[in-house]
Amino acid sequence: MNKKDIDNTLKILSKVYNEAKCALNFNSAYELLIATILSAQCTDVRVNIVTEKLFSKYNTPEKMVELTDTELQEIIKPCGFYKNKSKNILATSRELLFNYNSQVPKTMEELTKLPGVGRKTANVVMSNAFNIPAIAVDTHVFRVSKRIGFASGDNPLEVEQELRKVIPKNMWSNAHHYLIWHGRKICKARKPQCEICPISEYCNYYKENFKL
Repeated sequence: MNKKDIDNTLKILSKVYNEAKCALNFNSAYELLIATILSAQCTDVRVNIVTEKLFSKYNTPEKMVELTDTELQEIIKPCGFYKNKSKNILATSRELLFNYNSQVPKTMEELTKLPGVGRKTANVVMSNAFNIPAIAVDTHVFRVSKRIGFASGDNPLEVEQELRKVIPKNMWSNAHHYLIWHGRKICKARKPQCEICPISEYCNYYKENFKL
C-alpha cells in the first residue's frame, strides 16, 4: 500500500473508530501492567471480570505480594496459563517494590526487564498509562496490518517496526486502537467482512481476492 492509500485508510479508520480505546479496565499504570500480563491468550472481557475482583484488594505491588502463589493462581485461573502468569505477576511486583519504589517505569528498556513483560505489554503500558507514542502489536494488529497492506513482516517486531515507519508518530497510539477494533469488528481472523468494510477500496486483501 502506498503512502496516499495509507493516509486515506487511517483517515477513514479514525472516523469509524474515533472513540476506540484500551478495552482493559484500569485505574493506574500498575493495574494496566498486571491486566496486560493477564490478557495473554485471554479475552479482555474475561480479564476485566478477573481484575475487578483482584484489584478490589490487591491493586498495588505492596498488596499484591501479600498473596501466595497459590492464592493468586486461584484468583486468576479463569485467564488461563495462570501458573506462569501468577509467577510473573508476583516477581514483577517484587521488582517494582524493591527497585522502582513501587512505580511502573516508563521506558521500553526498563519495562521489558520485568518478568513476563514483552514489547507488546510494554507498548500497551507506555501508550495507555503514560501517553507515550507506541504501537503494541497484538494478534489483531498483526493480522490486520499484514492483510490490508500496512506491513509484511513475519513476526510482531518486524510489523511494529514497519508500522512505526508508515504511520505518523503522533498517530501511533490511536492507530493501534483503530487496527485492534477493526480486527475485532470487521477484519476478523477466519472470515473478514469485506462487504461492509469501510477501507476495502484501499485494502490489498480485498483487491487480491476480488480482482480489482
